[in-house]
Amino acid sequence: MLNTPKRLAFFLPNTFTALNMACGFFSIILGWRGEFYSASMILVLGAIFDSVDGRVARMTHTQSAFGEQFDSISDVVTFGVAPAFLVYNRFFSELGRVGLITSFIFLLCGALRLARFNANIDKVSSDFFQGLPIPSGALAVVGLVLFSIEYPIVKDFTPFLLFYVLFFAFLMISNIPFNSFKNSEWVRSHKKRVLFMIFLTLILTFVQEQIMIGLIINVYVFASLIYFIKNKGALQEMFSWKNDEEDNEREIE
Repeated sequence: MLNTPKRLAFFLPNTFTALNMACGFFSIILGWRGEFYSASMILVLGAIFDSVDGRVARMTHTQSAFGEQFDSISDVVTFGVAPAFLVYNRFFSELGRVGLITSFIFLLCGALRLARFNANIDKVSSDFFQGLPIPSGALAVVGLVLFSIEYPIVKDFTPFLLFYVLFFAFLMISNIPFNSFKNSEWVRSHKKRVLFMIFLTLILTFVQEQIMIGLIINVYVFASLIYFIKNKGALQEMFSWKNDEEDNEREIE
């Protein structure tokens, strides 16, 4: 049997995953009540919990197949169902089927993104994400909701809102590489500058979160798209595993 400290080590990362799921659940309740600011900010908290659970598992050497699956299920709730429900209640509730379908497409693309991530987890380099990660897609929607609270006129631009949600939905299932910065040489060689930028961003977010959360995600996304376009020749085959599939077919034959 595992001793008590070891049991706690296995329990800890799953606790953060459960807290992540709880944030998604409470966001749905708050969004249903029309408390959009609270519903949005609790999803930001969920993103923080989501970023912690994996790091804790690696630090304590308690990674497991169970933890990976539990994390994905939690992510579907917090970064798929909750933001789709939030954006529907905030913007699309009066659009009938168009609003329902748009919100569902966001949820569907998020779920497909997670399924593909689990299927290709041993193939994708840790340097890049295959498509936009679902927490980033969710935070893009959260940023839009928060921005509309600060500037309610945004709600009048329905075609833009529909396009925005669908744009980030399809980015999640795209093959566009998004830098994870886990092994970035630039980050390693400019640690002080990066640290200053992080602190400055945190301060600005604390002061004006209704603008900064959406701005941060959009800067990251469009910077990644520009990088991809400029380096398309070097990156476009990054997620192509045709050779591996052909080898497996030969082995089966």
